[in-house]
Amino acid sequence: MQSLPKLNTKLQGKRDYGERVEKIIYARQGFLAYVPLIGVVFFLLVAAVVESFVPSTDMARYECYATAFWRGNQTLSLLPAGQCQFMFQFNQFHTFPYEYPPFSLLIFSIPLPLPILSYPIKFALTMAGVAALIFWLLLKYGPRGSAATFAGYLLIGAVGTAFARFDLIPAALTLLCLVLAERKRWTLAYIALALGVLVKIYPVILLPFLFMAEQRDSQSFYFSQAPLTIRTISHELWRVLRSLPRWRVKNLLVAVGIMTVTMVFFGELNFRGAVLSSPAYIFLRPFQTESVGAVILWLVSMAGVPIVWQVSSNSVNILSPISDVIGQGSVILLFLGYISILIMSWQGKMDLVQASIAALMVVIVTGKVFSPQYLIWLIPLLAYSGASSRMWWLIWGATSLLTIAIYPGYYSLTTHMAELPTLTGFMQVISSRNELFILLTVAYLLNMFNLRQRAPLPDAREGIMG
Repeated sequence: MQSLPKLNTKLQGKRDYGERVEKIIYARQGFLAYVPLIGVVFFLLVAAVVESFVPSTDMARYECYATAFWRGNQTLSLLPAGQCQFMFQFNQFHTFPYEYPPFSLLIFSIPLPLPILSYPIKFALTMAGVAALIFWLLLKYGPRGSAATFAGYLLIGAVGTAFARFDLIPAALTLLCLVLAERKRWTLAYIALALGVLVKIYPVILLPFLFMAEQRDSQSFYFSQAPLTIRTISHELWRVLRSLPRWRVKNLLVAVGIMTVTMVFFGELNFRGAVLSSPAYIFLRPFQTESVGAVILWLVSMAGVPIVWQVSSNSVNILSPISDVIGQGSVILLFLGYISILIMSWQGKMDLVQASIAALMVVIVTGKVFSPQYLIWLIPLLAYSGASSRMWWLIWGATSLLTIAIYPGYYSLTTHMAELPTLTGFMQVISSRNELFILLTVAYLLNMFNLRQRAPLPDAREGIMG
């Protein structure tokens, strides 16, 4: 049995340790504030370096796209044989990514001219710089502890993808948009969101919420807080339309103009490859094995409905006679979920940040694809909203760890993606992860466990970018 003095000394040591950790988490300036970033960047760089030795990674595809655009047919002699075998054309200034908007080439091209290091290492260092920018934004403009939360969430949820994919860039632009909007820098907010859409299409779903937030700020829009019923909805919508002459649309037109001019420019080079390819790729691809729809098809197959696993679109996908039915059901749920978020935002039940998080969750749950890097879309926004309660760490932490178990976990057990569905526990882990994510989405929409509660921000009067 320990003596009382020794026990007191031990307890005091634990308190001192806890205070030191707390100082690091809540520090806003100085070296201590950046300790979480330094530690996480080290581990994520190591993970990216390890992945760089794996053939056919996403980073290798990025290098192919960028080299093919700038060097054309020389790509085949400049890069290792087989690296770009997924591509069927190498026309200088006319070859664009099949699955991404053409503006993403700017990101893929950044590491090319940097000397000495290999492309994957240079790409990972670029993403490390983007992570540092997000960390700084949260440190300066987010709630206390939000930067450390971002670092922690990134480590447990995206250790294999954060620096090996480019999703941190649209995520950073989305966060920048919200930070600017909450400080009434509306034009810059729209520009940031437009750039995010040009890099990766998904941020476009936030445009209506940004527009409503601007109208609410300028009191240019009719907003209702009354419960909507079948009898009242037509009257309420009419009142919205009557306020149309007062709507502020200049910034919306700026964003639409930037996106349109950029797409027209690239469309002049190759309309089909630059404009049509990415939407067609998203629309036509089957359910990816990690999506909620794929899990439903897998479960239904146990009742005798046949399924076929197929490697295409750089992923393992599932085909079934009822794929179209599940797909149509997903679209209906997406529509209902998105409309409900729009209504809650219109009635003031969700602010811009909350609506953005909810919309992204609904899109991920109902989408044909649930790639591991999709968690990156949410992580900066969750940190900015102050989603760091015990309940958040429990549910989001479990979702993140299961995602890591899927990738890089299961993916590292075989060199042939077609074998993944046959691995023991693979689909069960995906099913568990998706169930948790669905639970989190529903809980957030209904504000269960008070999940939508936001932490206070620094003084909003502090400017950003002037």
